[in-house]
Amino acid sequence: MIKFRQKGDFVRLTRYLEKVKKTVNLGDLDKYGRAGVAALASATPVDTGLTANSWYYKIVQKEGLVAITFCNSNIQNGVPIAIILQYGHGTNNGGWVQGRDYINPAIQPVFDKLTNDAWREVTKL
Repeated sequence: MIKFRQKGDFVRLTRYLEKVKKTVNLGDLDKYGRAGVAALASATPVDTGLTANSWYYKIVQKEGLVAITFCNSNIQNGVPIAIILQYGHGTNNGGWVQGRDYINPAIQPVFDKLTNDAWREVTKL
């Protein structure tokens, strides 16, 4: 049988986590949002340029959560063009246009930089 005993409390851990929470700067998230939009715009296949120029981001804050959401406002006849470029779509005559994975490779370096920078900030404390 395995037994665990614990003495004391989690005051030091709680203090550390409060410091970590305070280091999250929304201005930094804004920087990553702008970088993500630039990366997505430059990677988006261009015909008219409307889809490439329609990327934007939102910073969503809820209790215990902060997220960056990337969106594209180019919607034609109820169809989000960025999504059909990514995943493909059927045509009127029964054909299929193959999608092209351009979103994931474009945004991954931004996510990697955000993760590395956040880790560096957290481990500095």
